[in-house]
Amino acid sequence: MMEGPLVAARNLTRVFDVSRPWLERLLARQRKAYLTAVSDVSFAIGRCETLALVGESGSGKSTIARMVVGLLRPTCGTVSIDGIDMWAANRAGERQRLRRRLQMIFQDPYASLNPRWRVDRIIADPITAFGLAANRREIKQRVGELLLLVGLDPADGRKYPHEFSGGQRQRICIARALSSKPEFIVCDEPTSALDVSVQAQILNLMRDLQDRLGLSYLFISHNLAVVRHMATRIGVMYLGRLVEVAPAAELFAAPRHPYTRLLLDALPDLEMSGRPRRPIEGEIPNPIAPPPGCAFHPRCPWAYEPCTATRQALSGADHAAACHALAAGRI
Repeated sequence: MMEGPLVAARNLTRVFDVSRPWLERLLARQRKAYLTAVSDVSFAIGRCETLALVGESGSGKSTIARMVVGLLRPTCGTVSIDGIDMWAANRAGERQRLRRRLQMIFQDPYASLNPRWRVDRIIADPITAFGLAANRREIKQRVGELLLLVGLDPADGRKYPHEFSGGQRQRICIARALSSKPEFIVCDEPTSALDVSVQAQILNLMRDLQDRLGLSYLFISHNLAVVRHMATRIGVMYLGRLVEVAPAAELFAAPRHPYTRLLLDALPDLEMSGRPRRPIEGEIPNPIAPPPGCAFHPRCPWAYEPCTATRQALSGADHAAACHALAAGRI
């Protein structure tokens, strides 16, 4: 079991009922409306590896994050952590013990900390919940070690969250996530609410902690520059589906899917190479009524007839992409 992936998601799907209230639908003679936020997504994350999921807002990244950590039940599909199915009814005891080994860092450090609790209580809460210390002295010592680990002072434990800057609050969130001694952390856009200069500090801290503690990350972001710095592998999502998965360096050097190519074209050309650039045209389709076939075909400059009829499955080993035009050699 130790040789397999730490995290394995297979055919994850999540459908939300977004219908109007029953009486309103009855008077308007409307049917129920469903939104497929995530559709048939599979991936694996090895030990000490970072898989990043990127894509525009509404592509399903955060929904996947919540399904992986157990905050949201999948409509279909499975999530296994070290071989244990997160949602198997007959493995509830194993799942409860598994909770300690995975944590989540949320996007907004201002909203994810209890403003009525002092920092030492916030960080100590998982230690107490999982019984990781024998007494208060051990808890206090562990909290001080965690604060030092994330670049804060143990004396900061007596303060409240409002006494810290945004970057410091995110360090507190990281310390809280580390307090249960996890092996896997889901990072849902952990730097998007921070200033650019602070983002680099937090990312470097997370890289250092990964090397020191042997952590695995699922890193959610829409910022390709951040992903390039953090990821071992990158999965590109569009309208709830994975359209390309590749090692980070290979994806930036030779993107295959048209959506990935256009995303990279939108990045600033800091080297001033003069290469031709093509912006992404159009808008993301309505996820309640997505277009048939490949969902990207209304915006794709390489789309042709098969793209409007059927969806292409991911094909390829280390570098996989889901594109009819690519499979046919048209791009």
